[in-house]
Amino acid sequence: MTARRPLVVLGLLGPTLDQGRDARRWDRWRPTMALAQHEDLVVDRLELLHGARFASLADVVSDDVQKASPETTVVRHVVDFEDPWDFESVYGVLHDFARSYPFDEGREDYLVHITTGTHVAQICLFLLTESRHLPGRLLQTSPGKARDGGLRPGSYALIDLDLSRYDRLASRFGREQADARSFLKAGIETKNAAFNALIERIEKVASVSRAPILLTGPTGAGKTELARRIFELKKSRRQVKGAFAEVNCATLRGDAAMSALFGHVRGAFTGAAADRAGLLRRADSGVVFLDEVGELGLDEQAMLLRAIEDGVFTPMGADREVKSDFQLICGTNRDLGAGVASGRFREDLLARIHLWTFRLPSLAERLEDLAPNLDFELARIARATSVNVTMSREARERFLRFGQGWSWPGNFRDLNAAVTRMATFAVGGRITVDVVDDEIARTRPSGPRVVAARDVLTAALGAERAAHLDRFDAVQLADVLAVCQGARSLSEAGRALFAQSRASKTSANDADRLRKYLARFDLAFTELARGSLAPPQNPEPWP
Repeated sequence: MTARRPLVVLGLLGPTLDQGRDARRWDRWRPTMALAQHEDLVVDRLELLHGARFASLADVVSDDVQKASPETTVVRHVVDFEDPWDFESVYGVLHDFARSYPFDEGREDYLVHITTGTHVAQICLFLLTESRHLPGRLLQTSPGKARDGGLRPGSYALIDLDLSRYDRLASRFGREQADARSFLKAGIETKNAAFNALIERIEKVASVSRAPILLTGPTGAGKTELARRIFELKKSRRQVKGAFAEVNCATLRGDAAMSALFGHVRGAFTGAAADRAGLLRRADSGVVFLDEVGELGLDEQAMLLRAIEDGVFTPMGADREVKSDFQLICGTNRDLGAGVASGRFREDLLARIHLWTFRLPSLAERLEDLAPNLDFELARIARATSVNVTMSREARERFLRFGQGWSWPGNFRDLNAAVTRMATFAVGGRITVDVVDDEIARTRPSGPRVVAARDVLTAALGAERAAHLDRFDAVQLADVLAVCQGARSLSEAGRALFAQSRASKTSANDADRLRKYLARFDLAFTELARGSLAPPQNPEPWP
């Protein structure tokens, strides 16, 4: 049988509710005294906090507790509040007590009595318990009714602030988090595990942090769209109330850069005919998104650093600083570390903005999400044009097969452009195989160079070995080699080749799977890097 752990109650003396010195005090309900009168609540130790001027009352209450419950030890602590109704003062004193108290959670259980004390003190005890500075549950007591020989001890309730223990609350919060993650993904049911984990982390950070966020990744990966959605999510949760202001820093140069970001006063430079607020002031209490932040000049970087750290900056031509309480989101497709090394980017600014850095993967890195993104683009075009655009089953399959082997150099911008073009040529709003074939023919020449199938086999295996392949193996291997040629890594090629089968697996090692397949033909991925397979001088036509 497991031994009962000692129960410790921490509470404030109530100068009003706990009052009473003569014999009639036993006829009144006193909350601290009542703690010792519950048969099913055995208090081993009462940590009684009181002001120095209430020491005599604390003497009476301590004696009465021990008379009613001899097994209860009363330990007194003098805590004086400069102003019991000043939140900062009360919280500071109670916080200091909590930090100095020798809690032993491994051996004891703790309850925090919040019935006594001013409302301010009760709120502070609640907050300190919620933050685990006081590692226990809340204890709320209520008065009892009179009976022969005195009062009933009343009732009590225990409140556990660990929300994970409340199934319905946990389920509700879980749904809210799932809705938030879906919103950040624009409602797209993505399958890529790494991307879904990334969005989950971003949702958690966006929910609790006001520190700068840095979004990295290739052009067209969706940084701007994600920044807007982070803002909308924070606004829906009342974490920001200002505007969303954005600019592509690659378009800013010289005086125009300073003016766009920090504003100017009339006459600050030639052409400054009127005052301008600037991006940071427009986003006061809101969010600023600086896309391609690596393109900012060093002077603008210095002013931006001060604006982030101190919330103040000086508009061009002004003699007084202005304030703006904004949250910063930056985007870049550059290696800012390399920018620091070359002197093009300030090291202190990078240190300030990369606390939360999230790299958005390219479309080629998450090809299992091609199908839902295709549906999303079709739906977006339908909303924009008020025309419902669909694809025949054969056309859809053909486009997805093409997409699985394509490198998508422009990422989601390429996908949007391809769908827009196909929708434009869709007769009656129906995209057919012919429309898809036209798009494939148009897209391929502008992308990375891919050697023809027979040429790939000949370059990889030599003419003699290629000629002795069965047609089945030749067709399959040629497609694999073509994908490898367009991929930047073994993992990327594996994801493209096994996108469908990996979606149903809990874990997959596509790179190892591809490595073993190539080994059957004595090939290695490093031999198949982009452009490494030179076509023969006189290529033969593919049969």
